[in-house]
Amino acid sequence: MGKPRRKYTNEFKIEAVRQVVEHGRSVVEVSKALGIHENLLHTWKKKLTANGSVLPAEGEKSVLDLEQEVRELRKELAKVKMDREILKKATAYFAKDES
Repeated sequence: MGKPRRKYTNEFKIEAVRQVVEHGRSVVEVSKALGIHENLLHTWKKKLTANGSVLPAEGEKSVLDLEQEVRELRKELAKVKMDREILKKATAYFAKDES
C-alpha cells in the first residue's frame, strides 16, 4: 500500500519554485530539503513559470489559483444542475397534480 497523497498549498508551491528560479538552488536540493519528489517540483516549476516568472503579472491570477477556481466552479455547476433537475421534477409533479 502506497503513501497517501499530500495536498500542498499554493504558497508552498510558489515558495518551492522560487527557491529554484530566484535563489539559484537546484531542483534536487530543494526537493530533498522539502521532502518532495523531484518530478513534482519540476511540474510546479513548469506551471508557475509559464509566463516567464514565478509570480503572475500585475492583475493576473496564477495558474494554480485559476485551477482552484475552475474546480470550485465545477462543483457549483454540478449543484446548480442538480437543483434544476429537482425543480423540473417538482414542476412536472405539481402540474400533473393540478390536472
